[in-house]
Amino acid sequence: MSHTPHELADEFPEHVDKLHDLKMSNAHFARIAEEYHKVNREIHRIETEVEPATDERTTELRKRRLELKDEVNAMLVAA
Repeated sequence: MSHTPHELADEFPEHVDKLHDLKMSNAHFARIAEEYHKVNREIHRIETEVEPATDERTTELRKRRLELKDEVNAMLVAA
C-alpha cells in the first residue's frame, strides 16, 4: 500500500508543461484531470487512514484512477 500521492505531475514528469497547457485549452481534459485529482485525494485519505472505506470501495477507486490515468496518457500522446 502506497501512502504517496499519485499527482499527475508526478506520474508524467516529462509532460508537466503539456499537462498545464491541456488543462487551460481543453475543457474535456480539464474535467478528466479534476476527476483524477478528486479520486486520487480520496484514495490518499483512505490509505493514510484519515477516511475509512471498505476494501471494495478502495479497489473501485483505484480502478477508476487507473482508467483516468490511461485517458490522460492517451490525450498527452495525442497532443
